[in-house]
Amino acid sequence: MATNGEQAYEALKPLEGREEGPGDWFLVDQPLIDAFADVTHDHQFIHVDPEKAAELSPWKVTIAHGFLTLSLLTYLSASIRADLPPLPGLLMGVNYGFDRVRFVNPVKVDSRIRAASTLSAVELKDPATVHLIRSMSVEIDGEAKPALVADWIARLVFA
Repeated sequence: MATNGEQAYEALKPLEGREEGPGDWFLVDQPLIDAFADVTHDHQFIHVDPEKAAELSPWKVTIAHGFLTLSLLTYLSASIRADLPPLPGLLMGVNYGFDRVRFVNPVKVDSRIRAASTLSAVELKDPATVHLIRSMSVEIDGEAKPALVADWIARLVFA
């Protein structure tokens, strides 16, 4: 008899290649950028000094930290309606990591961003573990290029 993990793998495998999203828009403002700078101790002027950024940066405004944009993926992806099938026996899903993270385009202060994803792979790691790999992009409202692209690996653990 197949385990819960094996059954989940069989239910999820046909969904490979399916686009999920986009999610809801989210405003990246200066207070958010400043708070991230404080938490990470990264106070480079391009993030936290609007006057100096206007004078010296190629964007003429402050920009979000790339790692801020990456860290927002958890929040941004929560508004994506993935519509996965029921997964009996699922104990937990954990962040396993990222592959090929690229910061393609800066997020300028007061920009709106949102996440979009494609379920790019489903892998059975063992009878109780399935990896879902999502190709993620963070879009910037009004920009042709995304802020970032990455492959995000979620580990699903089954009883």
